[in-house]
Amino acid sequence: MQRLVSVPLRSADVSSPVLLALAVAIAVVAAFAVGYWLGRNGRVAAPSAAPEAPVAPAIEAPAPALPRIDTTSPSAGDGAVADRARLVRSYEAEAASLRHDGASRDAELVQLREFAIDRRRQFSELGDARAETARYRQLVVDLENNAPSLLFGTGAPDDLKLIVGVGPILERMLHQLGVATFRQIAHWSERDIDEFDAKLPEFPGRIRRDAWVTQARELHLSKYGETLPLRGS
Repeated sequence: MQRLVSVPLRSADVSSPVLLALAVAIAVVAAFAVGYWLGRNGRVAAPSAAPEAPVAPAIEAPAPALPRIDTTSPSAGDGAVADRARLVRSYEAEAASLRHDGASRDAELVQLREFAIDRRRQFSELGDARAETARYRQLVVDLENNAPSLLFGTGAPDDLKLIVGVGPILERMLHQLGVATFRQIAHWSERDIDEFDAKLPEFPGRIRRDAWVTQARELHLSKYGETLPLRGS
């Protein structure tokens, strides 16, 4: 073997930058060797102080966005806003028309109800009037059928229609009750007046109100020149 002759180095011969570079190279080589060995044996562990990497959240697919009206865009927004305004005005006009129709229908129903009530009232009054007319017609027919025949001469009946308040119908009714002269009426007492007043229900109180007895006495005096005595009590 060749003997190595050691030559002492002088500090002046080796400069400090060379030594520093040599030390760095040796350190790098050593670190690389240690790391390679540890990695090969599976004993490489993550440093305890190193923070865990955050897990990225799953990215979901975005939901399809509904079409929106961009009111800021003069090209697309103006037409859409105008259409919406027209729809709103159309709905409001339709609602106002429906409210007006409803109010008119309610008013018509009220008016029809009043007309129905008035019609029923008029039908009732018409029925009553027809019944009353039929009753008076039948009364006149009965009086004409049952009236005594008119006689001429001394026993002829007086014209009872000269008494104020006695018309043709009342005259025929009195004839049917057997009263045909002024003398008969002039002799009526208060009791007789009550009885004949009850027999003439269509003319209540007419005998006393028109003073038939007094008129009959005066008419008898004027026709026959005879003064009849006052009626009894």
